[in-house]
Amino acid sequence: MMNDIEKYIAKRKQTDSEFAEDFDSGYASFKIGVLLAQARIAAGMTQEDLAHRLNLHISTIDSIENHAEDVGIITLEKYAKALGKKLYVELK
Repeated sequence: MMNDIEKYIAKRKQTDSEFAEDFDSGYASFKIGVLLAQARIAAGMTQEDLAHRLNLHISTIDSIENHAEDVGIITLEKYAKALGKKLYVELK
């Protein structure tokens, strides 16, 4: 069963194609950022630790985790490697 927000989003997506497109791409970026932050935390690292390991400013790590729409594949690969992970991209 959908909550009120989910109902609103579903209805809005049906009636506004631009909203639907923007919402889906924005949500995908949001999910990437959350996954990156969760992986960092699971690795026992702070943003500062990761920034040091990648030779980046902490603000760059914060930006990647909170605004992932602008992050490139090479950056994601480096991020994953710094956490002892591998990056996989899947097309469905």
